[in-house]
Amino acid sequence: MFAPLAHAPAFRKIWPFGVGTFAATILATTAALAGPMQSHSMEMDHPTTFAFGVPGKAAAVDRTIPIKARDVSFDVESVNVKAGETVRFVITNEGAADHEFTLGDAATQAEHRQEMLDMADMDASHAHDGDANAVFLKSGETKELVWAFTKTGLIEFACNVPGHYEAGMKGIIAVQ
Repeated sequence: MFAPLAHAPAFRKIWPFGVGTFAATILATTAALAGPMQSHSMEMDHPTTFAFGVPGKAAAVDRTIPIKARDVSFDVESVNVKAGETVRFVITNEGAADHEFTLGDAATQAEHRQEMLDMADMDASHAHDGDANAVFLKSGETKELVWAFTKTGLIEFACNVPGHYEAGMKGIIAVQ
């Protein structure tokens, strides 16, 4: 009858700790040599501070603005707010496709658009893990984004799902 490898004297001299420890060591070494697991949320470097405002607190909301995301448009083209105002955006995706609602200046929007393009073959809902200035909505979903506008100027709200911004799915927020 065949004797298990762990009981073979030659194997004991090479690896005295047993088959279980040997297998665990091989798995750990293989994982280490393979490198870090690639996950979208680990790859993204999400900003934590913004020149155009800060994530707001629900208790400090001054007003609520409902926005509907449609096939490749928002039902609102522009919004006026005051510096110092905290706004709750309630976004409903009435379109058939997935959408997002991202607040940002031109540079922030362009950077995020490139990230979304780079991940076109991935589940884009993870693109917003850790994003304080964006929400991702599947068809039929409603989500909220609370934002405190800290200084005057113009910023955009946009959907950066590939092709949507280019098709006109964006708007302006004038902070006065």
